[in-house]
Amino acid sequence: MRYILFRSRVFLSLITAALLLASGNPPYAQTDALTFDAALRLAADRSQQLVAEDAAANAAREMAVAAHQAPDPTLTTGVNNLPINGADAFSLGRDFMTMRSIGVGRELTRDDKREARAARFVSEADEAQAARTVALTELQRGAASAWLDRYYRERARDILLRQRDEAALQIEAADVAFRSGHGPQSDVFAARLALAKIEDRIAVNARDIEVATTRLARWVGDSARHPLGPPPATGNVALRAGDLETTLAHHPEVALMTKQEAVARADVEVARTNKRSDWTVEVMYSQRGPGFSNMMSVNFSKPLQWRQRNRQDREIAAKLSLVERARAEREEATREHVADASASLASWRVDRERLGRYASTLIPLAGERTAAAAAAYRGGKGTLGAVLEARVAEVDIHLDELMLEMETATLWAELTFLVPSGAAHE
Repeated sequence: MRYILFRSRVFLSLITAALLLASGNPPYAQTDALTFDAALRLAADRSQQLVAEDAAANAAREMAVAAHQAPDPTLTTGVNNLPINGADAFSLGRDFMTMRSIGVGRELTRDDKREARAARFVSEADEAQAARTVALTELQRGAASAWLDRYYRERARDILLRQRDEAALQIEAADVAFRSGHGPQSDVFAARLALAKIEDRIAVNARDIEVATTRLARWVGDSARHPLGPPPATGNVALRAGDLETTLAHHPEVALMTKQEAVARADVEVARTNKRSDWTVEVMYSQRGPGFSNMMSVNFSKPLQWRQRNRQDREIAAKLSLVERARAEREEATREHVADASASLASWRVDRERLGRYASTLIPLAGERTAAAAAAYRGGKGTLGAVLEARVAEVDIHLDELMLEMETATLWAELTFLVPSGAAHE
């Protein structure tokens, strides 16, 4: 009679566990929960890389204004033709050639040259802004992956804990069966071994959760210890296989390389304007002794570019080569991004199909197996071990589905955050 009651209690426990598993995740505490979107915003708020890129852009804009200005005038002062021997040695006024001079000079930099230099820094500011977009995309992708990693590790923990409870029931059932003469002692040891293996899996899972929490803390700080909110919807992505090349032409890293190419082209324009040297004008006033007339001088100077073919022209050729390098690297990067995105999109679609197969076939079959084993056990035609074995197999199917769901969600995050999301304000 005791054994029959125990069988009924075990069966009810199994049914309860099945209902818990079928009901999905236990509700998370919503107080101070770290939602997915909140994690993205917090990661953007805490990022110092975004601050650094903003500072770089601001610095380039300031330099653009400075580069557009005309050169500062140069003040010159000194003493010319000072005697150093004889009766007039070191006298500033007795020799008619001695002059105390002061002058102002200035390079007459052409407008096109100053505009080219300013445009170069404007391009550099645009490059810094593009680098900021790349940084924002990378931090969103990193924060999203870290959040999803912890979320699914915690869901795996829930499944493992239920599996541990069922393994404990199996030990108790095997022990009762052995003591009542309905089962061998080897079933008791087998059940204990199964429980020990589950405990080890739980320990590994606890390590994985701690690692995932640490990685999440890299993005969101102390908030990584908060309970997590519900997961994002990962059933759709904006990318389409036929439009990948067009869409990824605006990929942040490709856009950054486009801006870098623009900087290289601006360098070419600066080099071209340098082929024409600028005049420098200097006006000098010279004072002589009381008995002599004061003097004024006006001087013009200009660099003589008498080897342009080996200097200025080669500098332009070098800058043009850098433009070609930037263009080639950009095109190669575009092809690589298209290939990677195409592979990720294909993997995501296959994983979605596999999840559908789990929902429509694998999980129902595992549930039917458990129900059949339980019915046979109730009718006295089956063993408790068969029921629990079927139940553990069903839990393992749910665990496999969860790991596949995590892989699918990670692919979704990679595809979704190829460009910055509006979920994180800039």
